[in-house]
Amino acid sequence: MNFNFPLLKPIRIILFPFSLVYLAVIFVRNKLYDHNVLSSSAFALPMICVGNIAAGGTGKSPMVEYLLRHFGKRYSLATLSRGYKRRTRGYVLANEHTDALDIGDEPMQFHLKFPATAVAVGEDRVAALPQLLHDRRDTRAVILDDAFQHRSIRAGLNILLTDYNNLYTRDWYLPTGDLRDEKRRAREADLVVVTKCPLTLETGEADSIKAELNLRKGQELFFSAIHYGEIYHILRHEPYRLTGEPEVLLVTGIANPRPLKRWLNDRCRSYEQLVYGDHHIFSIDDLTDIRRRFDQMTAANKIILTTEKDAVRLVKFRQELGQLPFYVVPIEMVFLFGDGERFTRRIGTFIEAYKPDINLAR
Repeated sequence: MNFNFPLLKPIRIILFPFSLVYLAVIFVRNKLYDHNVLSSSAFALPMICVGNIAAGGTGKSPMVEYLLRHFGKRYSLATLSRGYKRRTRGYVLANEHTDALDIGDEPMQFHLKFPATAVAVGEDRVAALPQLLHDRRDTRAVILDDAFQHRSIRAGLNILLTDYNNLYTRDWYLPTGDLRDEKRRAREADLVVVTKCPLTLETGEADSIKAELNLRKGQELFFSAIHYGEIYHILRHEPYRLTGEPEVLLVTGIANPRPLKRWLNDRCRSYEQLVYGDHHIFSIDDLTDIRRRFDQMTAANKIILTTEKDAVRLVKFRQELGQLPFYVVPIEMVFLFGDGERFTRRIGTFIEAYKPDINLAR
């Protein structure tokens, strides 16, 4: 259930007492880590954590892809994710036979787009990391996907993402809000990136957000936006241009499709939407529903459009998809105010200058 749906907001308010209980639990948990009652493990190589303190889509996958795109040719990289909603358990390293049910949709997306990267999943990251480093001994740096709130591993560089449309400073704790960790922990990040900003964000508003976030000395702040790339067919990868104002059936199983819908509003005559839960595992019945809804659309010029994250969960229906104008729209993260070079320089400096602590466990 998506509690961000407007009609369900009153339910979230009613659940306020439960959010106080949740806050108390994470407060105690963090204190146990702060006072070394619960331990964090470190490893003797550069580890970059990409995460947030809110549930839902803040743009972690585009950030991981940005890092892989800019550093994957320079270094031998690996990614480690939990592998949400996969059908396997324990540690799994992606290979040529892997699919989304083995490792999850987002890791599968990394594996398909960056085949030179070692893509692994594991619920217990402390146990999975030594196996990953054993299997890929040439690994130069590891990107920990969605791991900021998982304090069992201590990364050398923490990148915290917060959505422009729902800054953590304006949010509240689950289930009334979306926060899954204490707001104070944002000060433990090295880099903070405000994601999904409008491309036209003005410096005055950026300065206001900077003042609101009130970062500690030494933290660096960046602003980023989403760039939608060239649309391509889900199986044949043939490019497609949204010309002639086609009617679009938008199929999404992501946490926050709002930016995509805003982008689509400016590029097609009309669109309908089939909404599924985040990380939804598509069935043949779902595909039948998609086909039925598409057939009911009366326009002569019509297509089905989905995201890359959804596509990796749909490609198993190759025979059915081959008969449909089923297309994928990729997204990339772009930095505003010309800060892309500053960001990549910061990451490159961290990797090059990294020296492991003498005491790797605490």
